[in-house]
Amino acid sequence: MYAVLLVLHSYLRWAVLGLAVAGLVRAFSGFRAGRGWVAADERLAKLTLASIDTQLLLGLALYFVSPVVSTARQNMAAAMHDRTLRFFSVEHLSMMLLAVAVAHIGRVRAKKHGEAPTRHKTTLLTLVGFLVLVAASIPWPFLPHGRPLLRGLL
Repeated sequence: MYAVLLVLHSYLRWAVLGLAVAGLVRAFSGFRAGRGWVAADERLAKLTLASIDTQLLLGLALYFVSPVVSTARQNMAAAMHDRTLRFFSVEHLSMMLLAVAVAHIGRVRAKKHGEAPTRHKTTLLTLVGFLVLVAASIPWPFLPHGRPLLRGLL
């Protein structure tokens, strides 16, 4: 089960990032052009949030079956001195939960702005914050605790 969750979590990351970037581009163009919020904006916002929530559920399931996190939980004091154990047991989880919270809070705030271009601005700022948090929390291959960009292929 761990291997399946790991692969799904790894690949869904790219869908989440792609949808968030697409939403960022649409929000920027909508704000810049001063256009209202249209059905395509709403569909993309819903799809992006659904992918984020699915990724969160996969990540939480992975957290509870991960041998790395299990090792860390056996001695959290010692794990805090190990970069990899600390990253996967505390840092990654905390930052990603924060990123999901930013996405949800931003979505609610954007919906309160109705159809005005302000909704695009709120969405734009939310997605920038979300993407910064996510990019800072991904175990990129060049980091000491890095993982492959595509699980199962590399």
